[in-house]
Amino acid sequence: MLRGIHPILNPDLLRAIARMGHGDEIVIADANFPSSTMGPEVIRADGVSATDMAEAILTHFPLDTFVPETAWRMEVVGDPRAVPEVCAEFEEIVSRRAGSFKIASLERFAFYERARTAAYIVATTEFRLYGNLILKKGVVHPDEVYRG
Repeated sequence: MLRGIHPILNPDLLRAIARMGHGDEIVIADANFPSSTMGPEVIRADGVSATDMAEAILTHFPLDTFVPETAWRMEVVGDPRAVPEVCAEFEEIVSRRAGSFKIASLERFAFYERARTAAYIVATTEFRLYGNLILKKGVVHPDEVYRG
């Protein structure tokens, strides 16, 4: 246990987000996502919702400000304009934790293709459909670094 670290960020996840560099991506996946066949290392987060995981990761994880899109959700098959409740919650969390970033949407198979290139996949037990989010890591500025 560490001070100031969200308790659902287990040692494997802390290691992963610390190792990631500028431009690397991480997938927060729901319970239906085919995590084990995507390719990137899978970090299990059993008993954790995707929204709670997004909240925890974004307390320590800067989003990329050098590109037009830095977060993506999966579109609803057959209704790409629909915004499921879980995705609306992602929007609120990103806005509150990271600033004025818009979450872009990707068609299901385009989302899968992008996920294959991620650094890590965090497999949650989010049961709400379309509870998947990709985040692109930004930079930590010198004034944000702990100096003791």
